[in-house]
Amino acid sequence: MTVKLCLAQDQEADELLSESPFALLVGMLLDQQFPLEHAFRGPKKIADRMGGFDIHRIAAADTAEFEELCATPPAIHRYGRSMARRTQELAKYVLEHYDGDVEAIWTTDDPDGKEVLKRLNALPGYGDQKARIFLALLGKQLGVRPKGWETAAGAYSEKGSRRSAADIVDAESLLEVRAFKKQAKAAAKAK
Repeated sequence: MTVKLCLAQDQEADELLSESPFALLVGMLLDQQFPLEHAFRGPKKIADRMGGFDIHRIAAADTAEFEELCATPPAIHRYGRSMARRTQELAKYVLEHYDGDVEAIWTTDDPDGKEVLKRLNALPGYGDQKARIFLALLGKQLGVRPKGWETAAGAYSEKGSRRSAADIVDAESLLEVRAFKKQAKAAAKAK
């Protein structure tokens, strides 16, 4: 990937996300019940503690040791141990199903947007919403636009929207996404 992402709002963490599709996949995994930019800093924390960010080493790591590594302050997530397990499950899944090649999720057999969404939904720790956001991120920021990706990503693909990580390109857009999410939560509570 040659695009410069700005999700973590930290230069080194964003460089890792921009260079490593697996780091980006893990950052998205961690983006729940935790401030978005901190979630996307998680892969850099892992890389710093493991001397690099390697899908094979993460998958093969002793589970208890990897949990400790991820839960040590500053932790990768407020639920550091459970997210460590999910990160390992994700690494093992990508190794088993895609031979460790994350980009194969959206390139193998020239899939359309519906198929890429299906593959993302199958990832451990990814539900439908997270899969749609990641698909929109691929399309909006990384130029990965399989046929029908906008339909598959739904509202997250809307141009100019500020709904999710797919729309964050700088500090200002992060604040706009945060405001959108706050409004959406308030509206849901009011119902």
